[in-house]
Order: sequence, then C-alpha cells, then structure tokens
Amino acid sequence: MNLKPLADRVLIQPTAAEEVTMSGIIIPDSAKEKPLKGKILAVGKGTKDEEMVLKEGDEVLYGKYAGTEIEFEGVKYLIMRQSDVFAVIG
Repeated sequence: MNLKPLADRVLIQPTAAEEVTMSGIIIPDSAKEKPLKGKILAVGKGTKDEEMVLKEGDEVLYGKYAGTEIEFEGVKYLIMRQSDVFAVIG
C-alpha cells in the first residue's frame, strides 16, 4: 500500500456495514449503522510522547464518530489517532 499514516495515526479498513431489512423496507446507505470495528492496514511511527502499540493486521474497535473517512484508489478507509482506538480484538 502506498498510503502511510504519520505520527500516531493508523489507517483502518472498516468492516462492512450490516444491512438490516424488515418486511420489504429498503434501508438507504445514509441510515445504515457505521461499523465500529475494522482491520489496521498501516501505522505511523508514533510520537516522542506516545509510542505506537498498534500494528498492521490488528482487528480493532473504535468510536462511532472516530477518525476521518478518506477514499484512496476507489476504496474507503478511516484514518485516526491511536488514542481513538478503544481495543484490539483477539
């Protein structure tokens, strides 16, 4: 991947949003729940005050409004600070 986060930031590929339909009602994309977990694809080097403890490949949980959505080569990612990640799964 040619996208490398700086300092204490991580690049996350969110898991797919779960689509819920009830008796023929179509749920628009804008109403779907934003996923709260994803996989770390790249990490920065950390800062002098905070070392990077997350690593590539970690499955993580993060806040509903955490990070910034970016699109790179047609794929949507989240980029956020390490401190916005709540937990590592597994």
